[in-house]
Amino acid sequence: MMRSMYSAVSGLKTHQTRMDVIGNNIANVNTVAYKSQSMTFTEVFYQTTQTASGPNAETGKGGTNAMQIGLGSSVGSISTAVSTEGAAERTDNPYDLKISGDAFFIVSNAGNTYFTRAGNFKVDESGALVTSGGANVMGWQVDENGKTVKDVVSKLYINSPEFTYTSPERTSAVNFTGNINAGSKDTITTTLEFYDSVGNSYQATVNIKYAGVQGDNTQYTMEPVSVSKNGNPTDLTFTVSGPLSFNTLTGLADQSNAEIKLTFSNDATLSQTKENVDLRTIGESETSPVLTLDASGITMFADKTSIKGDRGIGTDKAGAGKAVGKMTSVGIDNSGYIVASYSNGDTRNIGQIAVTTFSNPEGLEKVGDNLYSATLNSGTFDGIGEDISTTDGSISSGVLEMSNVDLSSEFTNMITTQRGYQANSRIITVSDTLLEELINLKR
Repeated sequence: MMRSMYSAVSGLKTHQTRMDVIGNNIANVNTVAYKSQSMTFTEVFYQTTQTASGPNAETGKGGTNAMQIGLGSSVGSISTAVSTEGAAERTDNPYDLKISGDAFFIVSNAGNTYFTRAGNFKVDESGALVTSGGANVMGWQVDENGKTVKDVVSKLYINSPEFTYTSPERTSAVNFTGNINAGSKDTITTTLEFYDSVGNSYQATVNIKYAGVQGDNTQYTMEPVSVSKNGNPTDLTFTVSGPLSFNTLTGLADQSNAEIKLTFSNDATLSQTKENVDLRTIGESETSPVLTLDASGITMFADKTSIKGDRGIGTDKAGAGKAVGKMTSVGIDNSGYIVASYSNGDTRNIGQIAVTTFSNPEGLEKVGDNLYSATLNSGTFDGIGEDISTTDGSISSGVLEMSNVDLSSEFTNMITTQRGYQANSRIITVSDTLLEELINLKR
């Protein structure tokens, strides 16, 4: 039989394979972080009918080239454009992540470690961060101070009991700001709010009353009214260590206004009640529950009276304390830190997404579900991974990487592949015609 027919058959097979690759690319044109593939052809074994010979000086005969007849084509390679980054697609979902650069997310599925560029993650019933196929996203845990412990990667959790709350802090200092009208002798009623060590909210109400002028100073007394806890009345009482004093000529507060003490107490007969036990959580000790009041920010100008109580002293609000914090939201920053926000204003790192890079990313093997596995030709994964900030990229939240399939190239390749297939089929047809002519010789 004719060699050309078998060469054409091999050509049909390889062109069909190339069309399979093109079809898969087009099918995945909208697959998250899909990396397009391309195929190259290679020639196959040649039948040599005459070997090459060199010039012969004795006979004067020149050299001749080899005569070889090719036996068709085969698949040379099917490569994946792993390093070609796809465009960004905005989703505004905080768990949709896009890596810029050459790094890969690390995931674990049924005990096997895989790698992916597809960051369309979700949170499962246990609170774990997982891929759309259920593989766990891997990274590093944090210590009690929110510092990353860069050890062997493990599952990352968005919601878990240990991250639900942050601890409250006792208020140790409060302050008054505002103005007392210099010409008014009306009683001013205002409230100070503070927290105890377990997060209960207290409101201490005081009356500020005009007490007269002594020399160059105008004084106001602060008379305790009541103390409520979480909006409910209590039996707690308190005393104030001194008056408010102002320079009559300047209207500015005396320095002593910065060191007023509020001392809380309860009736001695109630020493075993819960309210008295609560005093330990309010102040510095069971016998001396004290708050420091800084009223040096109050002025006594000829303007309307407006007094405001607040927690903490100074621009840094030292001693402000805080309520217990309940997790309200979770986000992921550019370094892969999973950051939780809480109702009391706290933010806390609860984990960090780890990534990894490979010396030859094109050597990774696709295993489906947008996952890759390491091979002998890709390089190995050390089990720990890398911080994205140490690579050439970053992580973007609310964004996904799109497929890097170029439809214009795929359609062009489809046309050339179709024509190649068509041409090879013509070889078979013509070879058949030649055989038919040969058979007709005997007629």
